[in-house]
Amino acid sequence: MNVIEELRKKGIQPSAQRVAVAEYVLGTHEHPSADTVWNRVRGALPVISRATVYNTLHLFVEKGLLRQLSLSEGSVVYDANTDRHHHVIDEETGEIEDVPWDSVKVHGTPRVPGFEISDYQVVMRGKRRRRREIPGSRTPDSY
Repeated sequence: MNVIEELRKKGIQPSAQRVAVAEYVLGTHEHPSADTVWNRVRGALPVISRATVYNTLHLFVEKGLLRQLSLSEGSVVYDANTDRHHHVIDEETGEIEDVPWDSVKVHGTPRVPGFEISDYQVVMRGKRRRRREIPGSRTPDSY
């Protein structure tokens, strides 16, 4: 993926700082916080400020390059997958994974008195199942 081209398609002037942030956030499947982005990008661009990262992330959200998500109280993360999808949060690790939109069935748009719903997503929480090893059995990786 050419991040400079992606930025220009969204009407964003590609400065060195914006390119560095875009290379990280568009190249990861993680759902990083702004501080995580800042810490990762500083490795490649040590002079980048926290304020520049925050401003860049907000610009990317405004232009539709990223989605800003509040999946738990007091925590904001960013998602480069702007297609409709849901999320599952691993309660043990805190990792957030995308869940395809069609794999969760919601019957109709939720009705909330006093609101006109424009969008929704399902956020699930759980613990990853551990594979039980049975002597002589094949694991999915061994097929």
